Amino acid sequence: MREVFQQELREVQDRLVEISSLVTVAITNATTAFNESNVSLAESVIAEDHKIDALAVSLDELAINILALQQPVARDLRIVVSALRISASLERMGDLAEHIAQLARYRYPDKVVKKSLRGTFTEMGRLDVNMAKNLTVLLTNEDLALVEVIREDDDSLDELHVSVFDAVLGETWKGGAVDTVDVTLASRYHERFGDHAVAIAKKVQYLATGDWAGAAE
Repeated sequence: MREVFQQELREVQDRLVEISSLVTVAITNATTAFNESNVSLAESVIAEDHKIDALAVSLDELAINILALQQPVARDLRIVVSALRISASLERMGDLAEHIAQLARYRYPDKVVKKSLRGTFTEMGRLDVNMAKNLTVLLTNEDLALVEVIREDDDSLDELHVSVFDAVLGETWKGGAVDTVDVTLASRYHERFGDHAVAIAKKVQYLATGDWAGAAE
């Protein structure tokens, strides 16, 4: 029974990595579609999101079955409970990638943001993709050095998010109401994607060290 239980725990980790890999593909394609006004790429992100959702549901079912049948304790219990929370964050990250792609599709053939902010959103997209890639590696091998890398990228993302709001509230902003709404939503989607990545990284750090206070810093 113990061997079966350990196999199930490995399956939980493998499924988290699989979902994270799909999220990485989604945000990579979504930000490219957004910045390049690539409608076919945007539609592919939207069409593929159901796979992330289905995998998250399947993982949740596996975790609940483990809790019910194996009654894990100590670190094993933390792994299963954390997997449920990480799964939820990954699913939400997939949704945010889909939202970014939807903005690209809605505004096609035009680009979503005005020229003055395109460089900002290109950098926001780069940071999101980088965080997603590092998160997949972190979930694979628990390389805790990546936790700080993800946090630093998120700090940069937050600064860019603030700069977008400063721009649309400034006197030189020439965008109309639709432009303002699009830019505000897009910036929020990028920023929230990073927040979820940090939240997952903290949970992995906690699992590896058992120190929640250190992970929450």
